[in-house]
Amino acid sequence: MPVDIDLLLAWGATYKKIAQGETIFTEGNHCSFYHQLVNGSVKWINVDEDGKEFIHTIVEPGESFGIMPLFDDEPYAASAVAEKDSIVLRLHKPVFLDLLRDSPQLHFKFTRLLAEQVRFKLLLLKTISCQNPHICITTLLNYLKKNKKNICQDCSQLTLTRQQIAGMTGLRVETVIRTMRHMHDDGELLITKGKVFCVYD
Repeated sequence: MPVDIDLLLAWGATYKKIAQGETIFTEGNHCSFYHQLVNGSVKWINVDEDGKEFIHTIVEPGESFGIMPLFDDEPYAASAVAEKDSIVLRLHKPVFLDLLRDSPQLHFKFTRLLAEQVRFKLLLLKTISCQNPHICITTLLNYLKKNKKNICQDCSQLTLTRQQIAGMTGLRVETVIRTMRHMHDDGELLITKGKVFCVYD
């Protein structure tokens, strides 16, 4: 959910360039800013002791990320890393909270956003627990298509890589590749020259 850029700038937000691979904030650190992606791509992740990433979401331009600590004053629950060179708008946390107090409608939108994120997490947990790769991937793709996220609205091309899908579902990359090939053969999606198109409902 984007906040109007002019509104953020009027309240003192500043642009920050982020290089590909650069960490924007780290799990366990204190939250000092509201972040909104202007362009580029950011992954929101946890990393286990073996270095394996679990991807919560791939942030697209216009989306905010890492907002939970703005409301509960706890540390970041996950890290944010730029997938490519990106530009982020940052607004100091106390000023952002003043903005919400000044705009109840905006506050309500963030409440709804947090509820949507919790619902998505519950949906993923439910599908991951069934340990069926087809169900995991189908559920994720249906959610993304319904919410117009990580899918090109003009051509229905999925903008996530197989590695990113594996990171979001807890599956092995090889399992994702094999399962999506079966889905292609069954007409559930289209794979052309390595690109995936979500052509089903």
